[in-house]
Amino acid sequence: MNRNSYGIWRMIVYFLFYVLVTLELIKQVWRAKVVDKKVIYGLVSGYISLGLIAFFICLSIETLHPNSYSGFIESSTITENLTYYSYITLMTIGYGDILPITSLSQKAAILIGLIGQVYLVVITAIVVGKYINQKNNQIL
Repeated sequence: MNRNSYGIWRMIVYFLFYVLVTLELIKQVWRAKVVDKKVIYGLVSGYISLGLIAFFICLSIETLHPNSYSGFIESSTITENLTYYSYITLMTIGYGDILPITSLSQKAAILIGLIGQVYLVVITAIVVGKYINQKNNQIL
């Protein structure tokens, strides 16, 4: 096994690990009966984990199809550039300094942005709804 294929396998293992961790975090937040600090930490951790998954998606694209992104800062590593890009895309800020220039990287940007919005809208709304119900039940 050459060095390049070892790196790809390692990247796949990391990607699968973060997918499993993220799914478990989302499941625990979703199933929580009481909203406390742990649920809020889980909510934030899930979002951070989604950013790491987005990073591995972008890194995979750049590894398999070099030059899929433009605008990298020369003094930073590819890891730093793609981590920044992944979180900016997940949060749908999109400054436009790093651009997806291939069809695959553009589709990945759409997917990452949609995942970020769905997470914020659906999962966060569920937690807020549980918290409001919890407070209403304490008053009664």
